[in-house]
Amino acid sequence: MYKILLLIIFFSTLQVVDVFAQELPDSFALFDEKELLKHVESLSSDVFEGRRTGTNGASKTRKYIINQFHTLKVKSLGESFEQHFVFVNNRKQYNATNILGRIKGTTFPEKYIVISAHYDHEGVKYGKIYNGADDNASGVGALFAFAEYLKNKSPKHSVILAAFDGEELGLQGSKYFVENSIIQFQDIIVNLNMDMISRSDKKELYVVGTSENNKLKSLVLDSKRQNKIKLVTGHDGYDGLDNWTYSSDHANFYKKGVPFLYFGVEDHKDYHEPTDDYENIHPEFYTEAVKTIISVFEKIDHSKL
Repeated sequence: MYKILLLIIFFSTLQVVDVFAQELPDSFALFDEKELLKHVESLSSDVFEGRRTGTNGASKTRKYIINQFHTLKVKSLGESFEQHFVFVNNRKQYNATNILGRIKGTTFPEKYIVISAHYDHEGVKYGKIYNGADDNASGVGALFAFAEYLKNKSPKHSVILAAFDGEELGLQGSKYFVENSIIQFQDIIVNLNMDMISRSDKKELYVVGTSENNKLKSLVLDSKRQNKIKLVTGHDGYDGLDNWTYSSDHANFYKKGVPFLYFGVEDHKDYHEPTDDYENIHPEFYTEAVKTIISVFEKIDHSKL
């Protein structure tokens, strides 16, 4: 009788633990929030000189990203993390570099989800450094959060973590990537692009691209986190708001027929100003935005597009 009683207590305890685990928030331990903020603070500091394409600041940024990928056990997509290319903008030639990491999928290793963010910004103008905390140190920080999350929870599809160069000069990095893909381009099932995701007075994170794909729309609606921020569909050319379909690197995937979701916030007073500093981002909104984007990724990774 005593042994039976012990067994009842044991299994009851297991059930309580299981219920407790189920009640944990789905954002629990996805990534280190302090590290996320630290990355944005570092990348938007004066040390990186505004990260303009072809400058010493851009070179420092590339080394920073590659070091983080190594630390987070991300493999390179090609023989190295760097994809070099050259382009001309306003009669000036630029030497640029995309940083491309890969995490192999467990179920569909030959199908890819590209998660992207551009790392370049405006650099130094008239003696002032345009640090670009929201635009787009925030997106690069989110790439690291994804890498940390995927290190602990292997994806079903293979994931490419793409830090694109030359976005501010005409979406050049993503253009080169889609035209010179290291993998079979038709194996890319979706692009999730993050550009300016760290501040919103209204606590609204927009997601663009659902009007182009009903399956994606369904997955986004199913993965909304409404407790701290609002995930809002729109800015896709059908709601009277500015059309963001071509506003960032997702545009080049869209032009090639690849489904996309673009995550971003409304323009603010510091957009493309030297005041886009770390002190002006909204840390709680930002961390919740990254968790929200991860929740959308999870739905997509477990579905068939």
